[in-house]
Amino acid sequence: MDGSVIIIGSGLGGLECGYILAKHGMKVTVLEQSDQTGGCLQTFVRGRALFDTGFHYAGGLGDGEPLNILFRYFGLMDLPWVRMDPDCFDEVVIGDMSFPFAGGHRQFAQRLAGYFPHEKDAIIKYTQFLKNVGDHIFDCFSPRNADGPFSGPLFSRPAYGFLAGLVRDPLLRQVLSGTSLKMELAAESLPLYVFAQINDSFIRSSWRLRGGGSLITDSLADSIRKMGGEVRTDTEVTAIREKGGRVAGVEVNGGEMLDADFVVSDIHPAETVALIWETKAVRKVYRRRISALGNTFGMFTANIRLKPGSLKYINRNIYLHRAGADVWNPRPGKTDSVLVSWSVPYDGTDDAISLDLLSPMWWSEVEKWYGLPYGHRGEDYVQFKRMKTEECMSLAERRIPGLRDAVDRIYTSTPLSYRSCLCSPEGSAYGVRKDWRSPMTTVLAPKTPLPGLLLTGQSLGLHGLLGVSMTSVFTCAEIIGLDA
Repeated sequence: MDGSVIIIGSGLGGLECGYILAKHGMKVTVLEQSDQTGGCLQTFVRGRALFDTGFHYAGGLGDGEPLNILFRYFGLMDLPWVRMDPDCFDEVVIGDMSFPFAGGHRQFAQRLAGYFPHEKDAIIKYTQFLKNVGDHIFDCFSPRNADGPFSGPLFSRPAYGFLAGLVRDPLLRQVLSGTSLKMELAAESLPLYVFAQINDSFIRSSWRLRGGGSLITDSLADSIRKMGGEVRTDTEVTAIREKGGRVAGVEVNGGEMLDADFVVSDIHPAETVALIWETKAVRKVYRRRISALGNTFGMFTANIRLKPGSLKYINRNIYLHRAGADVWNPRPGKTDSVLVSWSVPYDGTDDAISLDLLSPMWWSEVEKWYGLPYGHRGEDYVQFKRMKTEECMSLAERRIPGLRDAVDRIYTSTPLSYRSCLCSPEGSAYGVRKDWRSPMTTVLAPKTPLPGLLLTGQSLGLHGLLGVSMTSVFTCAEIIGLDA
């Protein structure tokens, strides 16, 4: 073995694994089938507006906070991060009622207690619980954690059950869950740890990135190259090869063979398993189990380019929910919730250049157009997107007067876009659906039955920038150890 590793996919997890392994002297080759790196962190430009594909803000980037510690290791803290308004980084709107989320655990609790004085004790307990989860987030890196990185008891507890048992007021439960579009809220399945870890990180501090998420992946790719690694685009992995019961490399573009001691896959586990040639090391029962894993919902996104000087930039997100909507039981086909997120102006002014409207969308809503090429899905698909855009706009303009008149151009995407561009099964936004009732089968470890083949990315234990960054460390630890 010469210490060579091939990484399939150049999303955040793949590039972070490449960075870690290259830094430890391994020969790293990252393979990306698209013409640009980044996965969900890709950006695109339309006229004067820059849009993010999947990234909108980051949590826990303040000094000493979890993502700061990880991103400092990866050399990412010198990027142009912009702190969101600590007085109100997220605004949850339910019907005509607005509730600001303040940054910092004490401020967060004090602000909400002002709206729900009868639930003050519950709010304090809730906030303290989240803080405790965040304070101990790196305990899973301890060598004493012999059962694996994602084996904690909070993966076996229901998030909704925890909230329902702590908070009596149903409106407060909806408010505390109102920033739900950072994850798929599913009352019957979401593990408590996923809910707590994600919400805690944003309460600690919330940040946007001037210039978009591609700055993150571009920096990682540049660092890998400087350390002697290779990052190849337009290179599709068409098979994972095995020899002597161990991974031997990959086939790319239908013919070229690349050898490696290790292969790390940053693509969906089901897509990974489909690439493995027949081998006794990977039994049919494992293939069936991975292929049968449920996926989280996708997103409908309306990327809006604004007319110059038409709206002022707002340094917070707005989560809009229709009155009576249950954020824990979203209805497929209904536009009950919309996230409004602004891009940080790059021109030094306070005039907004663009914003995004995002709303959950299920695969069943677009499945009938699957397989049709981009741009040729028919007029009924175009009309479907127009209808969805109008529903999102109608909800958003209640909180943003003048939005409709400020629109210059709208670009839309659906789970079909995620499926075709990012190879995400069913256009899933957050990968495999985790289930507290069966954590052993839905919360995946990096190891696979084929020695030398490892998984990484959002479909394992955790999603989001923090979750994927932690997962990349766990994946690399299977090669170089945690102490490295």
